[in-house]
Amino acid sequence: MQKIFKSNSISLDIGAGGAASWEFFKDLRKILNFTGKWTNTGDDGAVFDLTPLLSLRRASRRRSNPALIQNKHEIATPRFGGIRNDKQQLVMTTDAFIIDPIFFPGGDIGKISMCGTINDLSVMGAKPLGIALSFIIEEGFPTSDLEKIVRSINEISRQTNTPIVTGDTKVSNRGKIDKIAITTCGIGIAEKIISNNGARPGDKVISSGDLGEHGAIILAHRFNYKTLLKSDSQPILKEIQAVGKYLTSAKDPTRGGLAENLNEIAEKSKVKIVLDEKNLPYKKEVKSIGNLLGIDIMALPSEGRFIVTAPTKFASKVIRTLRKYNKTAKIIGEVQKGKGVFLNTESGGLRPIEMPRGKLVPRIC
Repeated sequence: MQKIFKSNSISLDIGAGGAASWEFFKDLRKILNFTGKWTNTGDDGAVFDLTPLLSLRRASRRRSNPALIQNKHEIATPRFGGIRNDKQQLVMTTDAFIIDPIFFPGGDIGKISMCGTINDLSVMGAKPLGIALSFIIEEGFPTSDLEKIVRSINEISRQTNTPIVTGDTKVSNRGKIDKIAITTCGIGIAEKIISNNGARPGDKVISSGDLGEHGAIILAHRFNYKTLLKSDSQPILKEIQAVGKYLTSAKDPTRGGLAENLNEIAEKSKVKIVLDEKNLPYKKEVKSIGNLLGIDIMALPSEGRFIVTAPTKFASKVIRTLRKYNKTAKIIGEVQKGKGVFLNTESGGLRPIEMPRGKLVPRIC
């Protein structure tokens, strides 16, 4: 593979403007060359033409009013999750990444920055249009490591058809920052917003797969604990698109894990959520690492999973669909009248699950 960056390490002049900055930008674009439908990506801001989206919305309105239909070849409103309406809503999210270590089994800081941003848009019901991405890099950081990170970013960008449309790079003095930090801003478009306040009594609580693997592998790596686990970091866009029309709420269990997710959904939806201990979606290896380090596994983050609620009549359909992507998708509980989150223990008790408190797992993403 041809070397992209000319120098072996990052210098302060790369972040100071001028020739070095310009050359660095051009080197980055040799890898991050997918810009989709965005233009002016080398200017101070990227441009996306909204005219086609507005035209589609007008066409949809004409379809709903026969008096306005001029011919049989009207353009249909795009579908997301099988839902059709005349809304085209912009969704924006932002995130920052300071994970330690920056390379880990199953990914790196570049992959997680893309997956995290795309997944935040996905659980809102949005299809990503583009991402702005910025680096803050420590002076002396190896360009070979940076190239690995950028290639990971490019891989997810192309896999999800999500272009990197603009960004920035700053270089900090040696010792003033730990290696590298990444910030992102993602923008997407949705016809139906999937909020986290729509859970209703009678809904089933569904996990898209086993949880906590990302948090477990980061902790294992820090404490030199040998394990075959890999980070679950991956985009969830296709999975959400496949089941979106059946969902009443959705969250991705990153920082704070399942415990934070469900407490947030329960509080915002004004409902009670009850889980079954025998159905908790955690592998034995994750439980072992949690026990060894004294960490509640329900607070361990995932970076490629999501938690949703769906009416009982659609729950089996959601499970069948999700298992096409991950065989460990399962129903883990139900929504009831009341408030709070509880666990039906295998011994027959009912234990409250509170919102996690304290430092938990720092620099996990």
